[in-house]
Amino acid sequence: MNVSDVLQFMFMGIERGAIYALIAIGFNMIYNATGIINFAQGEFVMLGGLMMVTLTMTANLSIPFAFLLSVAFVTVVGILMERLTINPVKEPTVLRLIIITIAVSILLKGAAMCFWGKGSHYMRQFTPGDPLEFFGATIMPQTLWVIGILAVVVIGYSLFFNFTLIGKCMRACAINRDSARLIGINDRMMVMLSFALSAGIGAVAGIIITPIIQMDYSRGALLGLKGFGAAVLGGLGNSGGAVVAGLMLGILEALSGGYISSHYMDAIALIVMLCVLFIRPGGIFGKSEEIRLKEF
Repeated sequence: MNVSDVLQFMFMGIERGAIYALIAIGFNMIYNATGIINFAQGEFVMLGGLMMVTLTMTANLSIPFAFLLSVAFVTVVGILMERLTINPVKEPTVLRLIIITIAVSILLKGAAMCFWGKGSHYMRQFTPGDPLEFFGATIMPQTLWVIGILAVVVIGYSLFFNFTLIGKCMRACAINRDSARLIGINDRMMVMLSFALSAGIGAVAGIIITPIIQMDYSRGALLGLKGFGAAVLGGLGNSGGAVVAGLMLGILEALSGGYISSHYMDAIALIVMLCVLFIRPGGIFGKSEEIRLKEF
């Protein structure tokens, strides 16, 4: 073990962890608004990556313009999902809504397979150039984009929920939907907005990771699972905890893959997550139900 190897694995872990953190934020956004887990979140990531590939590599659009169009496309998919499958349900239960999200996930995966095929799709990096060297370790330019975009999303997320009227309305619905409805907040609209924002954030995650791992129709399931793991580990509903947990999972994966075996890289991270949840079921940064009831 030497410093350069440790740094290399740390950079790889932060790169992976940033993607898991973005996906976890998407999970938390819908969980806070509806109390359900959206198992189609990974498909939003997949759709964002594949649409970006089509717009940049096939249509030859510029990366900034294709980025905006891809996010807009997946955001519309998220809105349609909520309007067509979640909103029409009368007297919804959590289990019924979760089953609906699983069905939507299967539908989106099948549609992507029909449109883009089963092969992996390549996309060029945002910034061409040689890797940067740091104490013997190398950092790809795309890794810097991943970290920078995560920082922008986290800052934007915090500003939106703390300093905008719509963000505060969404927070009110997350705390108590009945009370929010009584003071005139359209809770149904807030739910739709949560799906739109969650889909958009998922698309961003898929776009920035595609130049690194390539994208195919089945990639969203595993990425969604890792993002869900980060959300649970950080405490469902706690997006700050999700970011930290996502980075921790990414670093743990990279270190275990480098020093144990890449074959067990995915399993080791999930095993550690399960061990933590046995000790603290609410996640590392989560609060117990009793504390939450006292606060509200």
